[in-house]
Amino acid sequence: MLNALLITYPDADVRVWTDRSFAQKTVETMQQVKTEVQVDTIFAGKFRRYHNLSVWKQLLRFKTIVLPNIRDSVYILMGTIQSLIKLVLWRPDVVFCKGGYVCLPVGLAAQVLRIPVVLHDSDVHPGLANRVLARWAVKIATGAPSEHYTYPTEKMHYIGIPVKESYKRYTVDEQNAFKSELGFDPRRPLIVITGGGLGADAINEATVSIYQELLAFADVVLLSGSKQYAQLQKKLADVDDAHFKLYDFIQGDLITHTLAAADVVVTRAGATTLNELAALAKPTIIIPSPYLTGGHQLKNAKMYEDHGAAVVINEKELLARPHELLDTLTALVLNPKTLETMSNAIHVFAKPDAATDMAAIVVAAADKQ
Repeated sequence: MLNALLITYPDADVRVWTDRSFAQKTVETMQQVKTEVQVDTIFAGKFRRYHNLSVWKQLLRFKTIVLPNIRDSVYILMGTIQSLIKLVLWRPDVVFCKGGYVCLPVGLAAQVLRIPVVLHDSDVHPGLANRVLARWAVKIATGAPSEHYTYPTEKMHYIGIPVKESYKRYTVDEQNAFKSELGFDPRRPLIVITGGGLGADAINEATVSIYQELLAFADVVLLSGSKQYAQLQKKLADVDDAHFKLYDFIQGDLITHTLAAADVVVTRAGATTLNELAALAKPTIIIPSPYLTGGHQLKNAKMYEDHGAAVVINEKELLARPHELLDTLTALVLNPKTLETMSNAIHVFAKPDAATDMAAIVVAAADKQ
């Protein structure tokens, strides 16, 4: 979105504020922006609550939930005061909040100073920060169709989620070229399995349980995350890397080309990942995490499933019966017609103009000042 904004307003003074713990990652991300962007840090805190635990059980976990929430409440107050000072000194025309706990103190400070706030909500289930800030926001852009949200309709705009231009639908020849680039035989189906940046134990363990059967008809890439990577390296030491490749984490062109090469992708239900797969038109099996706040991955997955755009596997069922993943993959990979139908269904969610549309909404809010 920043690149799209800076194309329209190349002289705009844009600054990105982040929590201290994400500062280095944010700086690295901003290095991909065409114009230098200043990154500042503020105090911020998250409110811990877990979808799989009752309120009483959470209250009993004093050291792991209650105490950190008390501490982070102080951080939110400090961050709000810090944001007030920074905003008074800078006085921007608009504040854009992408969601996440770091947005809460900034958005509250902007409201106090009557600076317009624009929100973007990626998930089908809005996060707590956006739900709080929505009452004051002048515009709210959504990553999913508007009917999935309870925001005021006059504020909402369904734009999707901005993704890189390289996430697009490729031809069969281009897909085969990516397979060759990765060291695979273009004539064999390729399955890419990922549990996200941190990995997912249930997905990793299921893959190890079924990989020999999978390799009978397809090649596999497993993105395991760092936590189990060393352990999985030992378990898979004898696997032929012409047919199975294990990575802890990949990024940049390599992740784009890997996903573009896939015939089927197995993934968690992160909103951005699903939009990237929609842009690539990839038949997808979703294994949502049942533990995250508000069950937002479960709700993201259900939306895609309801539209015939993905197959969803319950993680608890996967743990009880890993071969459910094998059965599902076999049914898809060996049925080209089903793959084509799913490819077309998920591609409906692609929004190639999301970055430009988001920039236009932010600029319009600033111009009204």
